Order: sequence, then C-alpha cells, then structure tokens
Amino acid sequence: MAGKMQTAANSQQRSHASPIKLDRFLVCGLGSLGQQCVVALKGFGVSIIAIEEVQPRTWEIPDIPNLLEDLVIGDCRQESVLKQAKIQQCRAVLLVTSSERINTEAAFTARLLNPHTRLVVRSAKENLNELLSQHLGNFVSFEPTQLPVTTFALAAMGTMTLGFFNLEGHQLRVVKRRIQPGDLLGRRLVHDFNSSTRRVLSHTPNSSRVVTGFHQWEPNACVQAGDALVYVEVTEESLSRSEKPVTETKRERKPIWQDIVQGCNWRNLKRRLHQFWQSTYQRQVQRVAIVSGIGVLVLWLLGTLLYLLNYPKISVGNAFYTTAILLLGGFGDLYGGFDIQIPVPWWLQLVSLGLGLAGTAFVGVLYALLTEMLLSARFQFLKRRPPVPQQDHVVVIGLGRVGQGVAAMLQEFKQSVVGITNTELDPNILPELPVITGNFAEALKMAHLPTAKSVLVATDDEMLNLEVGLMAHAANPAGGLVIRTFEEGLSKNLAQLLPDAQVLCAYALAAEAFAGAAFGENIDNLFRLDNQTILVTEYKIEIGDTLNGLLLAEVAYGYGVVPVLYQKGQDTPTFMPSDDIRLAIGDRMVVLATSMGLRRIEEGFKSILPKRWRVLVEKAMNPEAIFEGANAIARISACELSTARALMHNLPGVLEVSLYKHQAQRLVRSLKQAQVRARLIPIT
Repeated sequence: MAGKMQTAANSQQRSHASPIKLDRFLVCGLGSLGQQCVVALKGFGVSIIAIEEVQPRTWEIPDIPNLLEDLVIGDCRQESVLKQAKIQQCRAVLLVTSSERINTEAAFTARLLNPHTRLVVRSAKENLNELLSQHLGNFVSFEPTQLPVTTFALAAMGTMTLGFFNLEGHQLRVVKRRIQPGDLLGRRLVHDFNSSTRRVLSHTPNSSRVVTGFHQWEPNACVQAGDALVYVEVTEESLSRSEKPVTETKRERKPIWQDIVQGCNWRNLKRRLHQFWQSTYQRQVQRVAIVSGIGVLVLWLLGTLLYLLNYPKISVGNAFYTTAILLLGGFGDLYGGFDIQIPVPWWLQLVSLGLGLAGTAFVGVLYALLTEMLLSARFQFLKRRPPVPQQDHVVVIGLGRVGQGVAAMLQEFKQSVVGITNTELDPNILPELPVITGNFAEALKMAHLPTAKSVLVATDDEMLNLEVGLMAHAANPAGGLVIRTFEEGLSKNLAQLLPDAQVLCAYALAAEAFAGAAFGENIDNLFRLDNQTILVTEYKIEIGDTLNGLLLAEVAYGYGVVPVLYQKGQDTPTFMPSDDIRLAIGDRMVVLATSMGLRRIEEGFKSILPKRWRVLVEKAMNPEAIFEGANAIARISACELSTARALMHNLPGVLEVSLYKHQAQRLVRSLKQAQVRARLIPIT
C-alpha cells in the first residue's frame, strides 16, 4: 500500500456542520512538510497558527507568512508556547517537525491542554503510534515518505493503472485506458461502463482538453477511438479471494497413541514408506545414503550373527563391536598381524574383508552427504542476487525506505526492476532484487539504461536526484523518468525543464492527507489523477451530520466525490453502491475525493452544488408503464411515491423535484426502460 497509516480506533468523527466552525488549526514545524500542510489547509479557508523553533530567514513557499494568522517562535513541547498559540481554540494540531521525539512529546502536552483537539502526527513508529492512539484518543499518524510509495511505483511503471488500494480485503484499482481503433469498448455509451464493480471517473474525448474534477463527463456520449477513459474497479483477484470460505471447520484431534497404533499396521507403514521415498526423488544423494545405511545395518547384523555362530564362547557385545570395527575400516586392526591367537576360518576372514570394504564405502557416502550439505549451506549464505535485466525494466535509484518500498511493489506487479545504491544493501533485504552498488555515474552504465522502460530517482538528497535524473534523461530520452523532490520551487522548475518527466513532490502529496485527516477524516490512501491528488476518504454518519438523509447521488454530484463503498451498520459492505441509497446515522461510506471535494463536504450545504435540471415526462405507452414509471421516479428522485403516481396519471407533466444532470439522465433512461417517454429540461 501506499504509505503506512495508523488511525485511532477511538478517533471521533466530526459532524459536517454548516457553516464552518470559527476555530483554528495549529501547525507545529514549518519545514517542507509543514509549509505544504499550511497551503493544503488554507485551501479549506480556515485560520492557521504555526509554531517554529526559530524565525526562518527564507521560505520555500514565499507566500507562507500571508497564509498564517499568527507565527509563534518557540518549542512546541512547552505549555506556554502552545497556550500562546491558542491551542484551547484549535480544532486540530498538526505535529510535523522532522523529529519524531519532539512530535510525540508535543502530542502529550497538547492533549493535556486540550482534551478534544485532533492530533495529526508525523511518525513512522507503528507500534508506538497504535499505543498512543489508544491512550490519547482522536489521534492519527502518518509517515510522509511512505504515503506516496504507490504513486511513485505506478508512475515508474508507466502503465494504465493510476492507483490501487485495499478496502475490506478487496483490492480496487484506478485505470486509465486509451481506446484504440477496433477496441471492443468503442461505440458504447459512457454510462454503460458503470456496473456493480466499476465506476467511471472521467471521459476525455479525443483532442479535448483534460477536465479536472469528477462527474464532468457526458453519460450519453459515445466512446470513440482515441478517447481516454478513467475508471475505478474491484479487481477479479480480490473477487475470487472473497469467494473462498473465511474459516474452516476444525477437525477433532485424536490422541497421539491412537495415531501411533493405527500407523503400525502394514498398509499404513507401506504407504508412509512409499511417500517418504517419493519425497526424496529430487535428492538422489539422500537416496544413496538411505540405501547404503540399510545395507550396512544388514551387514552389521549378519557379521554379528556369523561371529556368534563360529565362536560360541564369544559374547554378543564382543561380536557386535568386532563387526562395528570391521565396518569402520578396522580390518587391519584385527587381522593385520601374522600371529593370530584365535584361529579364524578363511571364509570368515573373507567375509570380514567384505565388511571392511562395505563400511569404507558407506563412510565415503556419509562424507559426501555431509560435504554436500555444508556446501549447500555455504552457497545459500552467499547466494548472489539475480543478474541485471537487459531491457524493459525499471531502474530504481536510491534504496532507502521509499526506494525499497517502490522496488517491492514493482516486484509484486511482476515488473523487472534493478536497484542502484551507493551503500551496501543487507542481503536479507529484497533478496530477489538485482542491485548495483557504487558510484551512481558508474552504476548507471551497468544498469542497461538505454533499454530501460523507465527510471525512478528516489534518494533522500534532492540535488542528487536532480543530477542523476538529468544523467538518466540524457542516456535514455525516450524512457520514462520519475523524480522525487521535496521543495515546491524546485519541483516546478524541474517540471518546466523536463516536461516529459513526472516530478513528484513527496511532501506536497503527503500534505493533502495530513490536511484531510485534520478535519477528522480517515484517509486510507491517495493517488494522482490528472495532476491532482485523490484521497481515499472514509466517513461515518453521526447525529447532526449534514450528510445524514442525503442520497448518495446528492453526495456524489453535489460535493464532487465518488462513493466506492457503502455499509449499513454491521451489514456486509457494498462496493460501487447505487445512487439511490439514502444515508442514515451509523452508515459508513468511502469516497474518492480531491481536496476541493473534502472542503465542500466540510462546509456542508453552504458549498453543495445546485441542482439545475428537471425531467419532463411526456407519455406512458401502457398502464403498466404508468405503474413502473412512478416507481422509478420515486426511487431515483427521492420524492414521495404519491407525488410520482399523481404525475404519471396527469401526463404530460414536469417533475418539480430538481435533480443533478447525471441523476436526471439516469431517470430518463429508467423511464425509457419502463416504456415511458421523458426528457431533460434545464432550470433557468
């Protein structure tokens, strides 16, 4: 997944009341991430106070001072500094300094001063964050370097997949598809692509400019060759996983002695021996050792028996050990001298010689087996990484936490990848990843860069990323290039210098998640679409919530978001829910939203988009159409069924309920299926 995110189990969801409460947001730490958070929060039109330890001489984002209501200089861990920043009036505190220790200590102090404020903390300590969420409450933590990992990986792949995320054990992916001539998807209406597992996010006709925002596409438009279609879907893999039983019935376990007794009969013993022998098919040396061992055991017993029969006065122990000495190569010790006090028949000496030779052979096989095991263990310990791919691979430069996360994700996608690092990488880290270690300039020559599919430069040094990115672009101008940056200014300048490259500012991507979380939302993931950051956001409907009582159609088209999951209480969640569902207290939904969409929901009815369409119902073809048409009108428009029936019995007539365009067009299509003729009319 994109970066690792922890959300407090007991975090309080806020009501989307309108208008916005006159409270403040506090940002502690005005580094790169802090400044980006200020910009993201200001997009919601709120008041922001910041705390910085020392007065900055320059700003990465020049307009930051104008966006702040107040700047307090001091240590955000001190009560006096937090009080000066009016923490009692702050709705949320964003602790985003570069020190996890400072962020954690400041979180404790902030909670003591304001028991209700929401704490959004920059931290990578997963276990500690989970404990803090339980004790502090209304707490959420993010690791900003990990949040955009999925975005970096998908950008490096250069495929039609723009994003993916997991919900309720199912994987959803966002796909951008360019319709080719002869494509089976061509010549279909856009709304036909919507289904129980898919939702259209945008449709861009060929040669048209990209339109930002959701629901800007025309449902009745015909998809042509050259058009770009973006949609979110539940993948088949996750669907197949969901069909498997979640639990298995436990079988009653029998006592061990019963298993032993049942296994002692000849049929079971024969079956187990056969299974064991088949298991050693790929290990022939073990088979030789087993056969040799059985043969030596037989010879051992045979030799002991022969000595007992030939020398009745000899003890069993002496006969046993004499045979063991012979098997261990001790023939010379027993028969090496010429003065033999005990007469030994010639045939017994010959058998003893055979025992000595057989024992020597067995010891040789045993030594061979041990040598093979030692060498195998040594080669396993010194196992070399796979060779560098020759072509169509992704080169990941910089194998820190982000680089490792991207490389691991690319391997999950079965994408050929090679990593480049200037420090030795632990052999246990991504053991199947080809790695080139050394100077980046020399390593690029060894990475088969001219035939690479794309290059991702993701070190922690922004200037090094710039240098290596330019070197990679010179070596492979036609390949994809993704550069990780941290400062807004450099990102814009580099994007102008390399227009074909994807310059992704890690902190700008993460800041939108921090800002969304500050309003009490659960941000599950994020991805990029048409140069916008899309946040996968979860809502829980509570008493006094302005979302309560709205149709999902009104939420989607009024606030500009895309619902992808709906859950009624403890019922099974529904993916790609119907627009006709009415939200109620206790319901849960997950939406795809831009920061503008989140802002509209935050502001409530004040910012909901107006409904500009009505439906003129002209004619019903038969009495059954009147009945079915009234049902469709009541279901889609959410008007009273009596009102819909009155309209259908007095045609032609206009439905006085205002609708959004997509909602009205769907009603017209449903009426057509019910053999009722209708059309849209705009509200002037």
